[in-house]
Order: sequence, then C-alpha cells, then structure tokens
Amino acid sequence: MKPLVVLAIVAALFVTASANAADGLLSLKSPYPATETMNRFEDAAKQRGLIVFARIDHAAGAARIGKTLRPTEVLIFGNPQGGTPFMECMQSVGIDLPLKALVWEDAQGQVWLAYNDPAWLASRHGVADCPAARAIGTALSGLSEAVVKR
Repeated sequence: MKPLVVLAIVAALFVTASANAADGLLSLKSPYPATETMNRFEDAAKQRGLIVFARIDHAAGAARIGKTLRPTEVLIFGNPQGGTPFMECMQSVGIDLPLKALVWEDAQGQVWLAYNDPAWLASRHGVADCPAARAIGTALSGLSEAVVKR
C-alpha cells in the first residue's frame, strides 16, 4: 500500500507543476544573449514579410521606476495574410493578434524565446481545426528555430 501512496504524491506534484506552467506557451532555449536573440527574431520576422508593430523592453520600464528586471523584451508582429484567415475562423482570435514573441533571461542566465502556440489559441477560441492556425504555427516554429540556431 505504501508504494501507492508515494505514486499518488508524485502524481499530485506532477499535476501541480503542470498547472503552474504557462498554457499554450512554446519556449526554446537560445544560445545568444537576450538582446541579440530579439534582434535576430525581429530581423528574421521582417525578412519574412512580417510587420513589426512594437518592441517593448520590460527591463527598461522597470528601471524607470527604480526596479531591476533581467532582460525581458516583447516583440509584437504579424501580417494580415495570416491573421485575417485566422480571424475568419473565429473573430475573437483578434484579441490574441497581432502575435507576440517574448525573449527573457532566467535566474540561471539562460535566454529563452517564447510565443503563444497558434494551435492552443485556436483551441481557446473553439476553432481547433482552423487551417490558418496550423499554417501560422508552422511558420512561427520555423522562424523561431532559425533564430536560436547556431
């Protein structure tokens, strides 16, 4: 009976850890410093014809109020050719568009590149079978992997 109790505790810890993870967030380790990773992402996005709407430096914002934050930047980007068909599946997807990429450095100095999984967004809006979500997902995956490749 004791092994079952241990198994139940391990299962409960696993479920708790999974619940604390950011739903729908896909993260890749980057071998580059945070700023270089974001520069690479921005350049690659522009080369692929994506529109960059904004680049937000959260660490700079924190510094303005006397706080310290490890490097943390968000890039807001997109393209009507991808976003419009996604919203045609369900217009509420517009709350999650344009797309965003997050680059941050964790407490151990590891740099990460993350973005919302378009398949997860499609599921969130009740259109899991939306072809546009699959196409955007494939494009984002290729873009992100190219950015963090050595």
